[in-house]
Amino acid sequence: MLKKFALGAFVVLALGVGVAAVKFLIPMYTVLGKVGPGTAPRDLAQQDDSKVVAPYLKAYAEPAPEQPTADTMTPGSMATGEANLYWGELHLHTTESFDASMMGNKLSIEDAYRFAKGDPLVGPGGETMQLSRPLDFVAITDHAEGFGSRTHCDDPNLSLRERATCWLMGMDNPALFSIFVDGARGTAEAGDPSQPAGVYQAELRQPLDMSQMPTCKGGKDAAQRCYDNTYRDWARYVRLADDYYEPGELTTLIAYEFSPGLPDQGKHHRNVIYRSNIVPERAISSFDVPNAIELWKGLEATCDKADGCDFLTIPHNPNKAWGLTYSRYTWDGQQYGEDDWRLRQKREPLTEIFQIKGSQECALGVGATDEECAFAQVLDPCQPGETTGCAFQTGFVRQGMKVGLELEMEFGFNPLQNGFVAATDSHNSNPGDVEEWDYRGSAGTVQSPALRRLRHTNKGEKAYKSSLKFNTSGGLAAVWAPENTREAIFDALARRETYATSGPRIALRFYAGRDIDEAMIDAPGLVQHLEATAVPMGAVLTTNQQPDSPAFLVWAVRDPLDAPLQRIQMVKGWIDDTGQTHEKVVDIACTEGLQVDPATGRCPDNGASVDLASCQFSTGSGATELKTLWRDPDYTPDQSAFYYVRVLMNPTCRWSSFDAIRLGREPPQGVPATIQERAWSSPIWSDG
Repeated sequence: MLKKFALGAFVVLALGVGVAAVKFLIPMYTVLGKVGPGTAPRDLAQQDDSKVVAPYLKAYAEPAPEQPTADTMTPGSMATGEANLYWGELHLHTTESFDASMMGNKLSIEDAYRFAKGDPLVGPGGETMQLSRPLDFVAITDHAEGFGSRTHCDDPNLSLRERATCWLMGMDNPALFSIFVDGARGTAEAGDPSQPAGVYQAELRQPLDMSQMPTCKGGKDAAQRCYDNTYRDWARYVRLADDYYEPGELTTLIAYEFSPGLPDQGKHHRNVIYRSNIVPERAISSFDVPNAIELWKGLEATCDKADGCDFLTIPHNPNKAWGLTYSRYTWDGQQYGEDDWRLRQKREPLTEIFQIKGSQECALGVGATDEECAFAQVLDPCQPGETTGCAFQTGFVRQGMKVGLELEMEFGFNPLQNGFVAATDSHNSNPGDVEEWDYRGSAGTVQSPALRRLRHTNKGEKAYKSSLKFNTSGGLAAVWAPENTREAIFDALARRETYATSGPRIALRFYAGRDIDEAMIDAPGLVQHLEATAVPMGAVLTTNQQPDSPAFLVWAVRDPLDAPLQRIQMVKGWIDDTGQTHEKVVDIACTEGLQVDPATGRCPDNGASVDLASCQFSTGSGATELKTLWRDPDYTPDQSAFYYVRVLMNPTCRWSSFDAIRLGREPPQGVPATIQERAWSSPIWSDG
């Protein structure tokens, strides 16, 4: 009997080990062979970076202009004594984020600050990364949920279990990360197919707490120890930001990311940005509060403006928030009330419209019809009952701004008047590394070297789960501010005098007013005239029920290190008397004297091309500068509306085409070989 029992126990144990091996150990070993750091040198040896020539190293047909900065102010320049153009990164992860670390990135906060100043870094996959130009400002936004979770792992007095857990969480293994994170995010439940497709359906969720972090389990004091260590980690974060802060050279904004999880790689995250180094003693995470409303309340309770503390939040990836960002519900199922909307209006002046995980501006078939909404998109419109993995009606910025117009009709104020910024969300400690030719992936050795970036998704897997199909090289945030300091950059963000680009440093001005003098459009004092007679991007223009359209002045200057400009577009959204929202997109300025076709509202093709063998773009077409004064032919004074500008460049190579050159192969099938980089101004609202 005892032998039978022992044999049975052995069989059960063997089966358990076998199941564990099949479910965990074998996948972990397989993943390490494909994307682990140990095999990165093998894959790196297959590429030749000398084959890739940075496009800006080629001579241009005509000299590109200097960008307007405090050092290059001349009569007629975009810059003035009151406002200069500064470039930065507001969303970046280092090894302090456990997902970055587990995907192979061991580069530190200090490394990231040095990179922002122009120093080169060798990335997790062995590739060298370096900016062509330093950044003016940077916010490192590691996940607050990781603060305190690994601080104790260097303690020599840990128990065997604690050591084992710390070892596991310190492994460079993406499979282990997926096992941990997918369990925390939960699984997607089918929605009600009788409801309109693509409309977010509220779901009750229970937040996790710190005791559910693997390194914060194992004893009655383990979770409390992690909690106590969040103070220590945050204090070090603040101290390092202060150490690298050089007003006028590099502004280091103190920040972090608030990161509740959603199923199927969903994101409903916000970056918290502080105005100064007067900040709370710890960072509030999704372990502390269940939703964004409680986040804002918690931040207000711990960040007193009277003491010099101030903050704002920036949502990102509404395209992967599965409709939650612009819905009327919170992550855990609470419905927004009027006070909640007012709190959001007060604390969330911006949204991230573009980053590595695609464009969040708009999606074809989801309330948008203009062809440029196909840019950096892989999500199909939702079908009835779908709750994840598709394009929602409340999942894109343009749709969200139309929701704001609806809320304004309902409450008398618009809580979704958001300006635009872009970022990378890179997990490689390389802020602002957005040039297509220098893209080295964003997730450690999972996407580096080049061979790994060009791997196709598994058959049948959703395109948004494929870095080859979905990922961009990321974007940059631009601000107009009087000086490069924390307070000045923050204040520009708060008043929405910002814009976003998909990477190139296109200079852009956008104003609206009724007293703009058309004779001043080419005058040296144009900017001063606009500041006296109009409102800038991010502002609200009071109509006073005047029947004639205000004038919109748009002025764009090409990035001196990138391709020429092709055209400027105006995007308008409005709400009618019945509460129905509408949108319209028209070209308003064409390159080389071409005229907008009145029938289509589009500029003719200027014939710009790209040589895919070398990724050099044509230089004989396109504009160094585009400037126009436009009036809305369909203007209605009693309608609330928003207007924003989209500036398109000539086509250039997508990052995957540069990687193909490195590997000596043709550009990969199934993804575009070229892209049209662009800039998006923050909107100007007409208050109706």
